[in-house]
Amino acid sequence: MARFIRKLLPRRWRPDHIEIPVVRLHGAIMAGSSRFRNDLSLSSTAGMLEEAFSDKDAPAVAISINSPGGSPVQSRLIYRRIRDLAAEKNKKVHVFVEDVAASGGYMIAVAGDEIIADPSSIVGSIGVVSASFGFTELIKKIGVERRVHTAGSNKSTLDPFKPENKQDIEHLKALQLEIHETFINLVRERRGEKLSDNPDLFTGLFWTGIRGLELGLIDGLGDMRSHLQSQYGPKTKLKLIAPPRGLFGRKLPSAEIGFGGIGAGFAEGIVNAAEERALWSRFGL
Repeated sequence: MARFIRKLLPRRWRPDHIEIPVVRLHGAIMAGSSRFRNDLSLSSTAGMLEEAFSDKDAPAVAISINSPGGSPVQSRLIYRRIRDLAAEKNKKVHVFVEDVAASGGYMIAVAGDEIIADPSSIVGSIGVVSASFGFTELIKKIGVERRVHTAGSNKSTLDPFKPENKQDIEHLKALQLEIHETFINLVRERRGEKLSDNPDLFTGLFWTGIRGLELGLIDGLGDMRSHLQSQYGPKTKLKLIAPPRGLFGRKLPSAEIGFGGIGAGFAEGIVNAAEERALWSRFGL
């Protein structure tokens, strides 16, 4: 309706440019939130996506991605929300990769009708990884006795304070294969015949934007402003959708409120920061 009314206005009163909403999805993908990290989850991105797609005058939405991955569930939830909104609002989705869109970051990227990356961007890593530490020798050295009581013979599966169990590992690998297959099917559904017939495509390897274009993982090389102006005209403007802010410019997670919460939040934040650092470091970042 707004577009129809605008067409009825005299030409001199009509806007002489198109404005494209931009959503920045930057950070590791994890459930929950913390003041110690910039994470991505459905809850942290849903508001921005809703606002971007609600712009009735915009023919498309641009999404900037810079993520090494993380939670496969949150990745797919964000992907699904983008596709649902695109269908509901009848808008094209342009995805632009900055430093990296790998693993779950690439899963979100395939929500785009087209994916544009910098020649030096990192894309791919279509696989599943689980990592932890083993502390069995450490607790022996410091004289700590581990006491675990369960109802259910498999309730303490993959306990880092116990030696690895062959059955536990086999079960974990079976889960990984199912998640990996879901990831592969999603990429094939979205990229279709654009994908090259390369045996390494779904092995977890990752590539630069140049090689990603050859493999069909992306559609082109470039940057957001130049590409959108080539698509919608030289006067096209970008409108950044800012994340919602609470009191004093940020909303503090409830788990960190109170003296006990602050201490717990700080300890959790250190662990989460290390986990996020490990995700980025896999790609030399």
